[in-house]
Amino acid sequence: MKIASMLAVGWIGFCGITSFASAEDAHTIAAPDDVKWGPAPKVLPAGAEAAVLFGDPGKEGLFALRLKVPSGYAVPPHTHPVDEVVTVVSGTINLGMGETADRSAAKALPAGSFFALPPGTAHFAYFDEETVIQITTNGPWGIKYVNPAEDPQQSQ
Repeated sequence: MKIASMLAVGWIGFCGITSFASAEDAHTIAAPDDVKWGPAPKVLPAGAEAAVLFGDPGKEGLFALRLKVPSGYAVPPHTHPVDEVVTVVSGTINLGMGETADRSAAKALPAGSFFALPPGTAHFAYFDEETVIQITTNGPWGIKYVNPAEDPQQSQ
């Protein structure tokens, strides 16, 4: 129940980011200059920016969002309740699998790369350069850290 409450609180701020279109709209077009960045949800480590391109990650249904992270950014081992379908738009994500953030086991995925992970798959990521990724999947989206002490919301 506590995790569900934390996810809901995190998404309240996230859903405040203006999206270009809801899933009910006929079509959506977004040129790079149209993307409006705002703070990423507090469920992610500080420093990332987010832009919802389509839909609402906090509700059932299809959505697309972009995350922009600075060099040196890292997301500790975690899982998601839904499929995670990711395209690397720019930069490089270093993606590792498992419940321990063993950087030597991570794979560097440069711009143009794609990965899809089923729900509940433990993974981590770190970034050596500014990177933009796009997550396109069905909501509601959330994140559960393998080690609850690494959840950014625990320190707030």
